[in-house]
Amino acid sequence: MQITGEMLIGGRAVRGSDKPLLAYNPSTDADIPAPVFGSGTVEDVVQACALAAAAFDAYRGLPLAVRASFLERIADGIAALGDALTERAHAETGLPKARLEGERARTVGQLRLFAQEVRQGLWLGATLDSALPERKPLPRADLRLQKIAVGPVAVFGASNFPLAFSVAGGDTAAALAAGCPVVVKAHGAHLGTSEMVGRVIQQAVKDMGLPEGVFSLIVGAGRTVGEALVAHPAIKAVGFTGSRAGGTALMQIAAQRPEPIPVYAEMSSINPVFLLPEALATRGAAIAQGFVDSLTLGAGQFCTNPGLVIAVDSPALAPFVAAAQTALAGKPAQTMLTAGIHAAYEQGARRLAETPGVQACAQGQPERGPNEACAALFVTDAKTFLAQHALEDEVFGPASTLVRCADEAELLAVAEHFAGQLTATIQMERDDLPAAKRLVTILERKAGRLLVNGFPTGVEVAHAMVHGGPFPATSDSRATSVGTSAIERFLRPVCYQDFPAELLPEALADANPLGLWRRRDGEVVRG
Repeated sequence: MQITGEMLIGGRAVRGSDKPLLAYNPSTDADIPAPVFGSGTVEDVVQACALAAAAFDAYRGLPLAVRASFLERIADGIAALGDALTERAHAETGLPKARLEGERARTVGQLRLFAQEVRQGLWLGATLDSALPERKPLPRADLRLQKIAVGPVAVFGASNFPLAFSVAGGDTAAALAAGCPVVVKAHGAHLGTSEMVGRVIQQAVKDMGLPEGVFSLIVGAGRTVGEALVAHPAIKAVGFTGSRAGGTALMQIAAQRPEPIPVYAEMSSINPVFLLPEALATRGAAIAQGFVDSLTLGAGQFCTNPGLVIAVDSPALAPFVAAAQTALAGKPAQTMLTAGIHAAYEQGARRLAETPGVQACAQGQPERGPNEACAALFVTDAKTFLAQHALEDEVFGPASTLVRCADEAELLAVAEHFAGQLTATIQMERDDLPAAKRLVTILERKAGRLLVNGFPTGVEVAHAMVHGGPFPATSDSRATSVGTSAIERFLRPVCYQDFPAELLPEALADANPLGLWRRRDGEVVRG
């Protein structure tokens, strides 16, 4: 597939007329000379949003089987790009090819999983309450409920997942599954990769004869295009993965609209790992190796990176520290996604090192090339951590801080102290159960996913997965951006009262032509 540097507005390829942009190779610290990407303007956003609004009713009204086939066609097209997609993503991100192949498989897999979800129809929430005309003192009307798509959705591609959280990633897949047209703003860190995937979606729209406004891809330099996209009245929800500053800025724009809309922003998390005493005594060295592997995976550029480790200070902690030092010393520096991300990581690691009461504990091998991150582990005590709020700030990259606690009470105080997280992990053995129970009671209030004897990196795309959490991990702790329940973000319930059969949606018809599981008069039945 040829990359042209054009945006995709509905069925057209459009050369942006604003500031020209070049893709960038972080491994060589050099621009990729061709093609030149043209940035879009507010007028391009208006066109894309108008097409999305015009496509909405026709797209949401498609038979479920057709919508599911559309998702599968996109998945097949991305798989068919093969090595060309991997090579381009590797050039634009510096991520290892094996990692990118796994991410492509995840992207394809989650599209197919949503296709399955669409066909099953459980997400419609079809509910029927029969009329009770003889009920005293008042009769009850015939009431029926289903969920429908909210409208066109704006999706912002993420820097750290050029495929799985980008143009055809989880936000796009969930919105399309719900019946929402999508306008994507491509991330500047992987412009060519975004165009390749975008052309697959555009072709799938064309091949299936769908309204062209079901999908558009916008490129923009600076904030103007993204802000205009969120502010446009056709847009009814936003999916975003990125920095807290970026997410909160979009939330403010969305809240100040004449019609405020939800922004589902995944922003900032340090993903604490709690090491309970018996686990440390039994397998401290093994835990350290797993922790270091998780910390340095993908140069630490995962939103679930374990940026904090908490343990009661005791002789059993020493083997963990020694093993972590050895493991970290063997880890080579890795290329980060962009020069800006690398600079921010260096600044964050330096800030940790210069914080009073914090000491450097271990580090990885030094940098040998441009934009490479040297992994680092710092250590402090609970009193310092509780007093220095900056130690709770995410350092995006392979850096973590070990917090030594005087006793269990101090460990629980640390757990109570930190803000919302995507994940929280407990390393424990059977004898740690009483302490673990006390800890879980706190962590349930703090995080969206709780792990025992694992590590937080690696987010399974599954029905039960939650990738979300209280602020600032996400803007809405009731939602997940991974897993089939992500579709719920882009739906709203509608009640149909005393409707004639001819006007009822198929999902609510008495004969149940879709064969759905429904709640009928309080009982869950297939009928």
